[in-house]
Amino acid sequence: MAKLTLPVGDRDHAQGTASAPVTLVEYGDYECSHCGAAYPVVKKLQEKLGAKLRFIFRNFPLNSMHPHAEHAAEAAEAAAAQKKFWEMHDWIFEHQDTIEDQDLMVAGHSLALDLARFKKELQSQTFLPRVKEDFQSGVRSGVNGTPTFFINGVRHDRAPSYDDLMTALQAAIDKA
Repeated sequence: MAKLTLPVGDRDHAQGTASAPVTLVEYGDYECSHCGAAYPVVKKLQEKLGAKLRFIFRNFPLNSMHPHAEHAAEAAEAAAAQKKFWEMHDWIFEHQDTIEDQDLMVAGHSLALDLARFKKELQSQTFLPRVKEDFQSGVRSGVNGTPTFFINGVRHDRAPSYDDLMTALQAAIDKA
């Protein structure tokens, strides 16, 4: 049973409070169709579980299969530097088949980012080390594909379907 090697902490992008009885961590790739399919599942889980769930997203771009995923992850991190991580995260998943550099600039504009700063940080790969840090923590945790979910630090090896995740999350909540 694989476990999360890098504990959830202040470095993570989180929705929900640290006091939630269950934490769901996703290692995801912004260009992965399976991650795209999991995106509305997570939204629905958040809606149903409310304050009982804290959600964390970590970058796991599979560069050999998805040539835009790493740069999209860098864009999300650059947006995070302007306090807009979740807005960019959502925009990318909602426009998953249009995430080339010019599309990311459109996203930055629509999210009212400081575009000069955003563009500079993307061009200089300011946040690439952060993306690689997430990726390496995933490798050490046994992630070998996307999406990979961890529930309270333990890898969820069943399908990332709503029913399977809800059952596992509810079991974790009941145990807490």
